[in-house]
Amino acid sequence: MGDCETSETTRLLRAWAGGDAAALERLTPRVYNELRRIAGHCMQNERPGRTIQTTGLVHEAFLELIDVTNVDWQHRAHFFAISAQIMRRILLDRARRRVAAKRGGPVEKVNLDELPELGSGRARELIGLDDALTALADLDARKARVIELRFFGGLSVEETAEVLKVSPDTVLRDWRLARAWLLAEIGSG
Repeated sequence: MGDCETSETTRLLRAWAGGDAAALERLTPRVYNELRRIAGHCMQNERPGRTIQTTGLVHEAFLELIDVTNVDWQHRAHFFAISAQIMRRILLDRARRRVAAKRGGPVEKVNLDELPELGSGRARELIGLDDALTALADLDARKARVIELRFFGGLSVEETAEVLKVSPDTVLRDWRLARAWLLAEIGSG
């Protein structure tokens, strides 16, 4: 995306945050494809037969984004970072409900137009990853945020550096250390 388009997206985000409903209408087509890319990235580790598709995840996340108030959108990367967090939480909530249903918890309604769930193995993996990421955040919040932005959000090193206000080298260093820590943590659990 060019600098002019990026600046226009940032301008529209700020106008929307300021209460300009028309800005949201102009913003939506600008960010939709990128939100789909992020959703695809978030869902790459989901198993076949999931009950949510990329488009559904984008729409659920966008509905939540519309309800977000009092956000000072710093730039487009900030918007996409928040979007990735929301998508991750939506997938995690779904995974927790699947695991709870397997344990006799509340029954999840299934849309007959969508494929049924095939198993809870991936759900448990996602929950395990979230638990490990939460533990990492307790030790080093920035490293956990780097994982969240890059792995779940699909942000580039440069975009992650922009969101976190650190250098790209710092992002790469945090990325390597956090991945190694998470692999050890998940492996020991």
